[in-house]
Amino acid sequence: MEPQGIALPVTAYQSDRSDDLAAFERIMVRCERRVLRIALRLLNNPQDAQDAAQEVFLRLYKHRGRLDLDDARGCEPWLFRVTVNVCHDIARKRGRSVALEDAALEDGPAVSPSAQHGMERAQQLELVRRALGRLGEKERAALVLRDVEGLSTREVAAILGSSEATVRSQISTARLKIRDFTSRLLRRRS
Repeated sequence: MEPQGIALPVTAYQSDRSDDLAAFERIMVRCERRVLRIALRLLNNPQDAQDAAQEVFLRLYKHRGRLDLDDARGCEPWLFRVTVNVCHDIARKRGRSVALEDAALEDGPAVSPSAQHGMERAQQLELVRRALGRLGEKERAALVLRDVEGLSTREVAAILGSSEATVRSQISTARLKIRDFTSRLLRRRS
């Protein structure tokens, strides 16, 4: 099933199988880290993210005859839409939302200033990860694609099958929720 809202970049010629495979490999090498990163941020589980990325590239392989694989940039919106859809499917199959549990961060023993800086950075990343987990699926997808992956609002809207106004609203709501969550958590820790 094709993702809705995004037209497949259709190839204007029938290439031979070896050309398709070489082009498929180029796109996979170019996009695999980004697809995996999006899946990890949406699912918050490395194994589920690996499963999602594998499914995304299986679908790309399946549809390779209908895509212009020589235009990797043109395939990216399709790949990202499929990634979001696959992540939603995996979360539903696991019988859970993509939200994280609320586990408190523990303070560690006193350490050197350089190690302390590294620990603070790790805690900040954990805080962001947990805050993302508090968002609904659509808000998280919009925020990750826009703010983390750097796509334009128009591109995010096309990928998610939404209007640009809806994407802007989802991102604004997501940012407010993240700010509120982090403020509450930091107040609790103080």
